[in-house]
Amino acid sequence: MVKKHKKEIEAILNGLQCSKDFVCYTSGLKKLCKAEDIGLGSFLVCLEKDPKACNFFVLFGDKHFCQCPLRVYIAKKLWK
Repeated sequence: MVKKHKKEIEAILNGLQCSKDFVCYTSGLKKLCKAEDIGLGSFLVCLEKDPKACNFFVLFGDKHFCQCPLRVYIAKKLWK
């Protein structure tokens, strides 16, 4: 991982609480939840079967969204 990204990710993690213990980051980005960037700023569409298991889950209309700053960063900056 590029030093710039690592520094930005560590800044995001500072003070953030995650019920999954940041497995997306600690696994080296190998265990990512299923989410899709559809261009909504700081949100992703959550594609997990049980999105309510995550503390960053938001329901809007009939869609489930992810508002985890780390997962959003990964999707928008690292997986373009």
